[in-house]
Amino acid sequence: MVRPEPTHLVVGYIAKAHGTQGEVYVHALTDHPEESFSPGVVLLSGGEHDPEPDWDRPPLRIVEVRPFRDGVLALFGGIRDRNDAEALCGLYLHRALDDLEPLAEGEVFYHQLVGLRVRTTTGAEVGEVAEVYELSPSDLIEVRTPTGSVLFPFNRTVVPHVDVEGGWLEVDPPEGLLELGGATGVGDPEAAGAQAATEDAPGRAPGTMSEDASREAPGDPTA
Repeated sequence: MVRPEPTHLVVGYIAKAHGTQGEVYVHALTDHPEESFSPGVVLLSGGEHDPEPDWDRPPLRIVEVRPFRDGVLALFGGIRDRNDAEALCGLYLHRALDDLEPLAEGEVFYHQLVGLRVRTTTGAEVGEVAEVYELSPSDLIEVRTPTGSVLFPFNRTVVPHVDVEGGWLEVDPPEGLLELGGATGVGDPEAAGAQAATEDAPGRAPGTMSEDASREAPGDPTA
C-alpha cells in the first residue's frame, strides 16, 4: 500500500550542541542543504520515529548558519546558550513539502518508493517495497516477497525503471538473489553488510520521510 503524500519531509538531525552560544551541529539529510539551511528558514522538529513533526514543539527559525563537516552549524531564534542547545539534541528537523524546490525531471523522493509493486525485467512479480535504507556504500530498498524480504541496491543496474505514477518499479537482480530472500534473512540491512549510522550521522529513521530521498530515479519514470 502506497503511503499518503506527507506534508513535511525530514531535512536534518540535530546531533549535538556546539560551543556555549547556542549553536547546534546539524547533520543534513537532504541533497540540497543550501535550500533548507539558510537564515530565515523555519523548520519544525520531531522524534526519531515520528512520521510528522511534533506539533506541540515550537517552530525553529534559523538565525545564523555556516557549513561544518558534512552538515551545518545553526543558531535558532530563542536559543541563547548551551543548555538551550542541548535540549534540542536528538531531534529531526522537518520542512514543509510546499517550501521545497520541485523535483527535477527523473527524480523521486524515497518515500514515494514505499508501497510500489516490484517486478523483474522479465515481468515476474516479486513483491512490494517495504522500506528504503540510506546507507553506505549503497542505499537499499527492502522488498517484501511471499517468502520473506530481499534487499536490493538502489542503482540503475539493479533497479533500471521506476514508475511512481504507475505504482511499480522494475528490478534486474543478480543471479540467486531472489532465492536467498526469506531463507537467510537478507532483509536485515546489518546482515547484508550495511554500514551502521553514527551518532553524528544517523541517517533517516525508518518510518520517517526524508528529503534526502530526492536522488535521481534509476530509469525513465514514464517508461
